[in-house]
Amino acid sequence: MGQLKIISVVVLLLVVIVGSNAFFTVDEREKVIMFKLGEIVRTDFTPGLWLKIPFINNVKKFDGRIQTLDAEPERYLTNEKKNVIVDSFVKWRISDVARYYTATGGDADRANLRLSQIIKDGLRGEFGKRTIKEVISGERVEIMDILTKEADKEAKAFGIDIVDVRIKRIDLAPDISESVYRRMEAERQRVAKDFRARGAEAAEKIRAEADKRRTILLAEAFRDAEKTRGEGDAAAVKIYADAYGKDVKFYSLYRSLNAYKDTFSSKDDILVLEPNTEFFKYFK
Repeated sequence: MGQLKIISVVVLLLVVIVGSNAFFTVDEREKVIMFKLGEIVRTDFTPGLWLKIPFINNVKKFDGRIQTLDAEPERYLTNEKKNVIVDSFVKWRISDVARYYTATGGDADRANLRLSQIIKDGLRGEFGKRTIKEVISGERVEIMDILTKEADKEAKAFGIDIVDVRIKRIDLAPDISESVYRRMEAERQRVAKDFRARGAEAAEKIRAEADKRRTILLAEAFRDAEKTRGEGDAAAVKIYADAYGKDVKFYSLYRSLNAYKDTFSSKDDILVLEPNTEFFKYFK
């Protein structure tokens, strides 16, 4: 009876072990390969629960999501034989898991190493065709598009799809950066001097025009003032003449009194005249 219990327990354990190894699950984020005694027999697994033959079949799972290869910045030569430092990254994912496993052994680091070499060769070729100005300002998008297409063709051999290749930044080597900075500084100074010269020229024109307008306005004002003064003097002469014509004796007396007032305004004034002069006719 005791031996029967032991046998039952052993059989139950074997059933549990075999049962646990007979099933496996596939996540929607995974790529799965089934092997039969080390040979790949199936890769087209959809998410869900699957059956395998214990000890005969085994499965390997790989990350099927988009992965990132963030490469270290590298130095490349342009068409002008100038060094630029390029920082880039690659987005990739497994497309053919069987080919991926055969080419890389399922090792993501090995896959990244191969992709890194492909991208470096592509960048070296594209930068070697262009000048510094073209790669920095004008053709970066074009370079990334070309690299994505060309790298994707080569990565197919590893069962990999290249989703995108991006250039994060392009820096000049320190010696080139300094010379470029000096040229830019000199150019900015030249532009600043040109603006200042144009401003000084415009200021002189404005100042000359203002002086001209001022001279014209003063001349016109003086002319108008003289004209008004002349008209006033003429009017005053006419009024005086009319008044003098109405009463000659009174007007003569009035003018003499005003003359006396102006002449003898101070006690210290001395006037040397003949007593019988016309000036003293009203003193008699």
